[in-house]
Amino acid sequence: MRPTSRRWIDGLRETVAEARAARPLPDLSAPSAALAAERMILATRLTAWLAGIDALAAARRARTDTAADPDAVIVLSTSPVGIVAAADLLDPRGGPFAGLGSRIEPVTELEYRRWCMRAPDEACVAHVILWNWLKTRVPEQRHAEFARHPLGPHEAYWLHRTGVTGAGDADRRESHLWKWNGRHASLLEPFVTEVITGRAARDDR
Repeated sequence: MRPTSRRWIDGLRETVAEARAARPLPDLSAPSAALAAERMILATRLTAWLAGIDALAAARRARTDTAADPDAVIVLSTSPVGIVAAADLLDPRGGPFAGLGSRIEPVTELEYRRWCMRAPDEACVAHVILWNWLKTRVPEQRHAEFARHPLGPHEAYWLHRTGVTGAGDADRRESHLWKWNGRHASLLEPFVTEVITGRAARDDR
């Protein structure tokens, strides 16, 4: 790893550690049914990524722009429940991907965005970014996009947003539509195309 990349990732780690010391992530040791469902969805996607991490690294090294560090660390931007899922998978005491802990840095989306405001790396010269999170509060004004999958009483749409940037030909961006009925989540449609305009774009965060 190049010194500039090392400074970038060390800065992210230090900033995240300071933020969590001041305001710890929520305790998710006894998750609700909804959080347990989120964790399952996020863990399933992350498992596929970790199983293919060598191919992802190879795609990064194949980037033709010489400015990009070929050995940059992979940053995972996710939610607090996604952090828990990643910790289980990467657990050095027996997680299925225990040996990969040094190659991927899980942080929350907010932690990642705040660090990028301080140390921008829009071209992903110093890192590769994976994102893997669920939008569980889809604004009502966006429901018309998914009218082909009508909701029943007390049901809600979930959008699973996932992707990669900085890995050259392996870059991708995906959204998958799920439904939560208060007891379990079910996949309604993979690879949906989101249309976000006007007020919905401002509210869609």
